[in-house]
Amino acid sequence: AFTNFLYFSQTYLNIVTLSCCIQEIPANAEFFNTKTRYQDADPFLRENILAINVSAVKPPAPACIPIHLTAIIRHGTRFPTAGNVEKIAILDKLVKSEAKGDLSYLPELKAWKNWYTQETAGHLTAAGRGDQIHLAKRLVKTFPTLLTKSNLLNKRVKFITSSVPRCINSTLAFQQGLKESLSIPDNEEFKYTVNDTLMRFFASCERLLVTVLNNKEAVVQVTLFEEGPEMSKVHQRLSDQLQIPYANITLGQLEAAYYLCAYEFSILGLVTPWCKLFDRAEAQVMDYAGDLGLYWKRGYGHEVNYMSSCVLFHNLFNLQPFNKDYSFPVSEVVNVQVGHAETLIPLMTLLGLFKGKISLDANNFAENLHRPFNCSKNVPFAANLMAALWSCPDGFRLQFRVNENPVALPGLSYSPLYEEVKKLYADLLQGCNEEEYQLGLQHTDW
Repeated sequence: AFTNFLYFSQTYLNIVTLSCCIQEIPANAEFFNTKTRYQDADPFLRENILAINVSAVKPPAPACIPIHLTAIIRHGTRFPTAGNVEKIAILDKLVKSEAKGDLSYLPELKAWKNWYTQETAGHLTAAGRGDQIHLAKRLVKTFPTLLTKSNLLNKRVKFITSSVPRCINSTLAFQQGLKESLSIPDNEEFKYTVNDTLMRFFASCERLLVTVLNNKEAVVQVTLFEEGPEMSKVHQRLSDQLQIPYANITLGQLEAAYYLCAYEFSILGLVTPWCKLFDRAEAQVMDYAGDLGLYWKRGYGHEVNYMSSCVLFHNLFNLQPFNKDYSFPVSEVVNVQVGHAETLIPLMTLLGLFKGKISLDANNFAENLHRPFNCSKNVPFAANLMAALWSCPDGFRLQFRVNENPVALPGLSYSPLYEEVKKLYADLLQGCNEEEYQLGLQHTDW
């Protein structure tokens, strides 16, 4: 994993130099689902990736003091996973062998060189390393009394990560951002703990695997939408543009054609001809298809989806007792946890965030155009859920933020009293059903 980290570090400067000068952004950049760049989910950062939205990071009250921060972070921009690398290769071969007609940019599509390989599949990219470095630097500015040189050197900042290399390397990149911000030498190393029980709870939940992920009936709405009129229309227009028979373009190739624009842009900062194949309306359909899958496999679609995150939920609320005046040193002031989209979505759902008035189904695409459950906005690369505990004159207050912007828990204000939060989740805090998840994965220090 560390070798991969060094390899991608070598190209980091080139990518940053390129991305700093990008002016063109794909028209569909806000609809790339979980392949969306962080700064496209929050365009405030497009001009200055280190900018702080002062109006969004206010304390509950001027007299409040932050005393603890938990940041659960998705890994940064990655290469396509192995399955998607294969889909891209098949699409590339199909376009080169069968596409024809007078599409103005068809020669560019045919000339495009497929550079995605199984060797780099799923790994963190140089841009992804930048995502984490920049996030760390912004958080140092946002919580300057917690993310300090002293707290870091005295091991009061803890790091937990998934065992997957892109998460480990994201953790190392986040640490690098802290070092650069706090003038800590590069050779200073900070421990991290690999803990898949927390960060990959979804992989050890047998009930989730059996009843949802490996059960076609549980995701029938996804299948119905993929075979429905909206997707068929998108499918047909791609067939018409490339003059490839409809039957020769599989759903996997349709998705590969759409997300190639996202990969080329997020990884290289390039707006390629692949971006011209889908208009805004079609991008909204593709984005909804992605959300529909995540809604039924990771979100509100089934109770087990979000109950599987109960172990992480309890860890989030496992805060130390503090004196009212915060008069004694504590062993931990910041806990940084790096995982996956599949880590964040169930936990956000368990908290009751981004729940719309109607469910996401195959037949209500139009009604859900402005849905709260929107993974392009909520779970881009380097997405994060933060819980900041504040000591205020009227007691402890807990402030939640998603992608550095405040969010209100159901029925509560943006900065509720901690006691109000515990009352809201009283049933969950009493304990989780052991059958909903399985403990037993090992964790180790590195």
